[in-house]
Amino acid sequence: MKYGFAQRVRYMRSSAVRDILKVANKENVISFAGGMPDEDLFPVEAVRHAFDKALTSGNKTLQYGETEGVMELREILVDRMMKKGIHRKAEDILVTSGSQQAIDLFSRIMFNPGDIVLTENPTYLAALQVFNSYEVNIVPVKSDNDGMIQEDLEEKIVRLKPKCIYVVPTYSNPDGKVWSLERRKHLLELANKYHVVIFEDDPYGDLQFDSAEKVPPLASMDDNKYVLYTSTFSKTVVPALRTGWIVGPHQIIRLMAQAKQATDLHTNSLSQHALIHLMNDFDIDNHIQTLISAYRERMYIMKGLLDSVDNDEISYVTPRGGMFLWVNLPKQVNTTKLLTTAVDHGVAYVPGAPFYVKKPNQNTLRLNFTNAKPDQIKLGMERLVSVIGDGSLLP
Repeated sequence: MKYGFAQRVRYMRSSAVRDILKVANKENVISFAGGMPDEDLFPVEAVRHAFDKALTSGNKTLQYGETEGVMELREILVDRMMKKGIHRKAEDILVTSGSQQAIDLFSRIMFNPGDIVLTENPTYLAALQVFNSYEVNIVPVKSDNDGMIQEDLEEKIVRLKPKCIYVVPTYSNPDGKVWSLERRKHLLELANKYHVVIFEDDPYGDLQFDSAEKVPPLASMDDNKYVLYTSTFSKTVVPALRTGWIVGPHQIIRLMAQAKQATDLHTNSLSQHALIHLMNDFDIDNHIQTLISAYRERMYIMKGLLDSVDNDEISYVTPRGGMFLWVNLPKQVNTTKLLTTAVDHGVAYVPGAPFYVKKPNQNTLRLNFTNAKPDQIKLGMERLVSVIGDGSLLP
């Protein structure tokens, strides 16, 4: 039977990462494909205690709640963001079902079909999915390891008059880079000069390997006029809570809240109340340091084995935080085609092509170092090294 679907479904695409995970789940395949934290490091007892406390502190925790989120949780978020230099009011925060919903709600209220969004290239795959579903014209800006290249960014702002600039400036997905302070300042200068909204996606900012490094969020340098800042508890507590937040100009947050009312009324109240107890009773910052120590060790194991490949055409930037290592193989290699060979050898990764807006570099791939144990990383990387180091196996 033919169904009368909306025209916009033509722009919906399945997640390439999710599709690859199905392949990677084969027995004896060590997967570096997902973007998942290590569940063995989840604070299970603290989460259980928090939910027990939420369930025994009154039936109100099971009731409908405010669309914007439980006020006590929003006040906790105000304090946590203040430590990053982001000074905002609780009234300007919207608690969302993960930061992914924040991208969707923002897109719903901001974009008409054909509107322009400027992004890095490559950039977060799921954001591209959302933008495409709203029939947005996504335009990549030339970028390097320090962020968007200033001249190309300004030229495209002037010529295209974008509705928004979407960036993941801190330990980005997929390429793990960190924007320089100079590039951050310049982006804000252009936003003020041309009145363009910036959407700052920061799910990985807390996973900072060098505590002495100064990485100010864009929102900390903005007076709540142009920057929307979103983050999540998925990487630092547990993904199953599906709790994130977005903060920004009041007019935008108000309309996003109205859009959320039409979507799910409010984010899971029980999870919000449990988070309140978790944040009050559990040393979340000490837990984050535990994650950082484990993930940093795993990253260096992965890096060391990658360094063992005797090929000057293989390159990458050492991650300073986050969850991913982005690798450039020799230009003639197609990592999408190579994946089948890699899986046959018992290891999986994500080809880089799906992360590009246009003209993908087919020789790129993304490796996740947080969801595998050190011994698994050693074995998996030995398998991957045997594939990329053997010229006869390369497509």
